[in-house]
Amino acid sequence: MSGKSARIPSGVAATACAALVGILMFGSMLLGAGNLGIADSLQALLGHGTEEHIFIVHELRGPRTLLAVLVGVALGAAGTVMQAATRNPLAEPGLLGVSAGSSFAVVIAIHLGADTVGMHFGVAILGALVGCMLVLLTTQLRGAGTDPVRLVLAGAAFSSILVAVTTLILLHDQRTADEIRFWVIGALGGRPADNLQWVIPGILIGLAMVGVTAGALAALSLGEKVAMGLGHRPAHTRILAMAGVAVLVGTATAAAGPIVFAGLIVPYFARRLVGPDVRRALPIAMLVGPVVLLISDILSRLAVRPYELPIGVVTACIGAPVLIAVVRSQRLPRL
Repeated sequence: MSGKSARIPSGVAATACAALVGILMFGSMLLGAGNLGIADSLQALLGHGTEEHIFIVHELRGPRTLLAVLVGVALGAAGTVMQAATRNPLAEPGLLGVSAGSSFAVVIAIHLGADTVGMHFGVAILGALVGCMLVLLTTQLRGAGTDPVRLVLAGAAFSSILVAVTTLILLHDQRTADEIRFWVIGALGGRPADNLQWVIPGILIGLAMVGVTAGALAALSLGEKVAMGLGHRPAHTRILAMAGVAVLVGTATAAAGPIVFAGLIVPYFARRLVGPDVRRALPIAMLVGPVVLLISDILSRLAVRPYELPIGVVTACIGAPVLIAVVRSQRLPRL
């Protein structure tokens, strides 16, 4: 993004986004792909109605809604920090192979017989970190010298390879094909509520890691020499930032599978609201992320009722025009 000053005061933007998150969470509890109407859902939300209706609202939609918020926070923060660390507005976990690396690692773990939730989360974080490092090493990341197009092409190539190998595994292992397919597409529905006990700590750790780099990343946007003159160490900042991104993306992928374009959409809108300073954009992205995920999840339930679309399909439909808008801009900006 350009160096223009903040468009909206951060407090105003945060308040508006937080209110919208609350409204969408309420809507997520009331709307679904089944035949349960809004009035019946409202009664069930208040603890009235049939046991079946209460179960649907509280046991199915409730954890799903909370998961959408948590995954939105993780992907929004990860995308914002990744773009700031690479100074590349096209950097996004899905485009750079981070989500693919995380998803592929979980697929391999499932194929080899790993069936514990904790192992899935650990493997997903490791896969995200390895995928991120491989793509960045392929393009020989050197801060401002990174070519945004080369970075995206390298990530697309890396992701394609992993998807191809994953497809071979899926064809070979029909017994676990359905479970593996989830890690390729991504979804919020049908996930065990017990997953939240892993999601929350993982996201908190990831946020702590990226949060301490915000000041250094803001200085880095002025150039490596300026950042070093201010007492920062660019290489160490990038390593810690990318490690935090890996934890966030790995946790989100282990919980919901790879959700493409979310890490691109959210930082784009956050910077539109408050400007390019990562210290302002990061908190707003953590609120815009749940907004995007909740809207996408609600649309995925309503678009083809009584069936559901994978949420990744909806985020791709939203994210593709954003990607085109960034690429078609007169000058691809350095962050």
